[in-house]
Amino acid sequence: MKLENDVLYVEIAELGAEVIRIFDKERNTEILWNGDEKFWKGHSPILFPNIGKAWENRVKIDGIQYSASKHGFARNTRFDCVGMSEDQISFMMHSTEETKKVYPYDFELYINYQLNGKELNVEWQVKNCTDKSMYFTIGGHPAFSFAEKGEVKTDYCLKFPGKDKLEYLEIDLPTGTIIPDSTYTMLLKDGYYPLSEEMFQVDTFIFDGGQVDEVWLCKRDGTPYVGLKCEEFSNLGIWSPPGAPFVCLEPWAGCCDDYKFEGEISEKSAINSVKSGETFVKKYQIIVA
Repeated sequence: MKLENDVLYVEIAELGAEVIRIFDKERNTEILWNGDEKFWKGHSPILFPNIGKAWENRVKIDGIQYSASKHGFARNTRFDCVGMSEDQISFMMHSTEETKKVYPYDFELYINYQLNGKELNVEWQVKNCTDKSMYFTIGGHPAFSFAEKGEVKTDYCLKFPGKDKLEYLEIDLPTGTIIPDSTYTMLLKDGYYPLSEEMFQVDTFIFDGGQVDEVWLCKRDGTPYVGLKCEEFSNLGIWSPPGAPFVCLEPWAGCCDDYKFEGEISEKSAINSVKSGETFVKKYQIIVA
């Protein structure tokens, strides 16, 4: 499936409703990571119904323990195309007997994409089709390639408009969960923070509390390259594997589990809740400079 205008070409796969290509026609540049498994096979998977890892890979719902895979099952599920026009396309998946073995809710998940100039607008709709409140997290994981072959992390920086510092959480690497009482400060200069290989030894930077509603990947001199607007999102993740020529800017509505969290899903930090028959909606934008 594709969307195209005078400046961008976008490809979207039915598997996971995942954007697999964003091509900037004006600069003849691939914006999205190509999925080379040498570093990471993803492009921009959708994380649902959980982001990251659950403690001991389990989640408790109404007193019952369910197996919980990292980043959930939506990214490995084939979606149906349920609407298409010249500038937008919509996909949908729904609960099945298989999904209810690990996530016991009836739901419909819609992923809507709209191309507007140099912006790709992304909308998620989570409809609760069961007779009780439904709890989940949902996130994006777009990976943005460096513009030129041979470029490395030190050729780039991040810009957080209007910010002078941010607080981020530490991950316990063996379990992939958050150490909730351990926070660190990222000091910014005029909103900028230089990229390096060393910074990602922490694995993923997780900014909670709705601190970030806009972030840009810029050239080292501050020239904007690609940005993410994610207003009213509770969390943002930033990640890149060692040596990889890309950086993931990840808008999250929710987060992975806290270290040793064993409570009900409803008690989880930054959890989303939607009542029976209602629909949760969240939007973000990818902007090519």
